Amino acid sequence: MGGGGQQTEPVSGKGTGSFTWEEVQKHSNRNDQWLVVKRKVYNVTNWAKRHPGGFRVINHYAGEDATEVFAAFHPDQDFVQKFLKPLHIGELAATEPSQDREKNDSIIKDFDSLRVQAEKDGLFKAKPLFFLLHLGHIILLEALAWLSVLYWGTSWTMTFLCATLLAIAQAQAGWLQHDFGHLSVFKKSKWNHIVHKFVIGQLKGASANWWNHRHFQHHAKPNIFRKDPDINVMDVFVLGNTQPVEYGIKKIKKMPYNRQHQYFFLVGPPLLIPIFYNFNIFYTMITRRDWVDLSWAMTYYFRYYFCFVPLYGFWGSFALQMFARFLESHWFVWVTQMSHIPMEMEHEKRQDWVTSQLSSTCNIEQSFFNDWFSGHLNFQIEHHLFPRMPRHNYHLVAPQVRELCEKHGIPYEMKSLWNGMVDVVRSLKKSGDLWLDAYLHK
Repeated sequence: MGGGGQQTEPVSGKGTGSFTWEEVQKHSNRNDQWLVVKRKVYNVTNWAKRHPGGFRVINHYAGEDATEVFAAFHPDQDFVQKFLKPLHIGELAATEPSQDREKNDSIIKDFDSLRVQAEKDGLFKAKPLFFLLHLGHIILLEALAWLSVLYWGTSWTMTFLCATLLAIAQAQAGWLQHDFGHLSVFKKSKWNHIVHKFVIGQLKGASANWWNHRHFQHHAKPNIFRKDPDINVMDVFVLGNTQPVEYGIKKIKKMPYNRQHQYFFLVGPPLLIPIFYNFNIFYTMITRRDWVDLSWAMTYYFRYYFCFVPLYGFWGSFALQMFARFLESHWFVWVTQMSHIPMEMEHEKRQDWVTSQLSSTCNIEQSFFNDWFSGHLNFQIEHHLFPRMPRHNYHLVAPQVRELCEKHGIPYEMKSLWNGMVDVVRSLKKSGDLWLDAYLHK
């Protein structure tokens, strides 16, 4: 029995239990997972592995309230309820608050009102022409890359131009697949998933499932150690203010972390996409036997080598591809990391949605170039708060987000593009210095 004589072992799907937060919080490991959505308690232990977004994102919210993340990720909540209904085991006791732990109820209510108003204002409705034109300019860039060496030869100058055009196309295709992956283009999730497989597979040679399972963890728990895969850097770097001190005290020195702001330029931007991501994507598809995504990815490679082998031969084509990936990787790393690395990185705090997203993200100033260059991820705050919102509407909701932050005293950080990039290096140096001090003196 739980606190107050409440039922603790109900039959799954009966929905007859009444639980305290203390009881819910006990069920927070991989083999025993409960979560709460709108005061309803669900036992998701056996269903987690079938979750389309991956089992880890479910595990990250086990034992706590998931109402806000549920609303953020699912466009058709009535449809999702069909899957949740058999998992329903009860309700929170009437004496229990709707929010667990230290989550701010006032912020949660105000943000829910903002999200509802944004939906009424049509800010979750996509403009098909925007995404069609974006796809068109990617195809045009790829065509120009091929035609430039087909008609003007494969000199070093033309090869560099070709690689640059391919890199631009790849970066922009990355932003486009990101749109479909977040279900922000079509009203029906099914069509977003289908087109996502085409864009990330045919245009980039990658896996939709790999991206989904990885990226939604990042959005669910941004900058949280052991939960956000984007900050799982395999001990190559130490990040934030907490991890460096922990490593220093434990005398962990797998790299000269006090020099990480320097070797970052050799390891991070050049290698993330051409080496780490390429290997990880294929390893994941093969080990998980994801033959559908593997087939889509192979269509990209067949198309690419069909076009370029007659011009460069196999190894020349491979070198061209890797150089284009090398250029794209620099672009991708700086855009994605300038909004996260300089921000707070901590162990799990179980904060409310707004507080957790604002502490881990910042914005880059708006301009036509910044919008295009970053795929509108210069509005990283709005994107993290409303991951399903079409990116062309971020600037419309931003003033309301700023008002919400001012009301509750939450910092809303905005930087120039240059300062955003510089802050990545500054943050790495600061973390490295913290590690060195702890390593030598604690």
